[in-house]
Amino acid sequence: MTAASAGNTVEAVFRIESARIIAGVARIVRDVGIAEEIAQDALVAALEQWPESGVPDRPGAWLMATAKHRAIDLVRRKETYARKLAEVGRTLTDAPPPPEPADADDIDDDLLRLIFTACHPVLSTEARVALTLRLLGGLTTGEIARAFLAAEPTVAQRIVRAKRTLAKAGVAFEVPYGAERADRLGSVLDVIYLIFNEGYAATAGDDLVRPALCEDALRLARVLAGLMPYEPEVHGLAALLEFQASRIPTRTGPSGEPVLLADQNRTKWNRLLIRRGIESLGRAGRGPLGPYALQAAIAGCHAQAVRYEDTDWATIAVLYGQLVRIMPSPVVELNRAVAVSMTEGSAAALEIVDAVAAEPDLKDYHLLPSVRGDLLARLGRAEEARAEFEHAASLAHNARERQLLLHRAAEAAERPR
Repeated sequence: MTAASAGNTVEAVFRIESARIIAGVARIVRDVGIAEEIAQDALVAALEQWPESGVPDRPGAWLMATAKHRAIDLVRRKETYARKLAEVGRTLTDAPPPPEPADADDIDDDLLRLIFTACHPVLSTEARVALTLRLLGGLTTGEIARAFLAAEPTVAQRIVRAKRTLAKAGVAFEVPYGAERADRLGSVLDVIYLIFNEGYAATAGDDLVRPALCEDALRLARVLAGLMPYEPEVHGLAALLEFQASRIPTRTGPSGEPVLLADQNRTKWNRLLIRRGIESLGRAGRGPLGPYALQAAIAGCHAQAVRYEDTDWATIAVLYGQLVRIMPSPVVELNRAVAVSMTEGSAAALEIVDAVAAEPDLKDYHLLPSVRGDLLARLGRAEEARAEFEHAASLAHNARERQLLLHRAAEAAERPR
């Protein structure tokens, strides 16, 4: 195996396994910043050894074992060796962790512990989400910045300060109980949703979809739903992710190119996930619908339409109207405009888009000119549409999305004036 191919394999495996490695090491060292450094050390070790020794049969397990051994060595070097060794004794062997305890309030899940630790109240909401995306999503600072629609240096500083703050405060690596858990829930839900979104529509790279991130987010949403069965928004998030995940196999074509919703083969949508989404949405509907439950209801309208032409756009427009009232956002308004275009026409939708076009949060948001280009194309304003699609392509960081937008720009240019 060449050094280049081994390096690519190492990076791919680490991207998938980094969250679990950091979480597993954090249980030993009780410091998420140190855990991330040790995980990076394991990555360096793999880059040095695998080109010569070959890729192990279980590369993820190799990285985990290497990281844990380094963590244990670090603990042994501490002055409090005896006490710390006793605390983490069960992690010193290669035996698998014990099964989850019967008590749902005591879930034995390192990833869940890591999320709740990163979402501690000593951090700002922005820092909680950014840190967890970094640790659990394995995202680069640039990818997190684009997910936040924020400047990359700002996010980088936020992450560094967050790790220092957690270490200084001595935050325990645990799933909190009672009122403290409820206080942190909103941030945890936001984190899981952003992780799923990065997998569902990657902000950068050559692939539109990163299924591993979607799977991690969906698993964590299901765990939370079992842990907090009387929290409607937990079920709302679970429903939303079930519905969205049901479409993942049809979102890309044979060569990885994006497939628009109208062109997806709905016979290949995962009906089991759709049924799970319907069940979760039913559990979320015990009171007034919150933001995630409303988004799940919108996704459910799409998921239950047998054909694109059968989509209940009128209901979707109403749901977006309710969503924007409880969660004002230019991005939500942009999505509402798409639904309005299907019920009231492109001209009415364009008025909504133009009303939010000057919002600072949308300055570098590629979907703004993309939506505007689509509406202009439907109105027969081909030259303006072409310019919008080209502008959207210049803002897109994902190669697949950029190709699609340039293709749509070319189509607009070919239309008769």
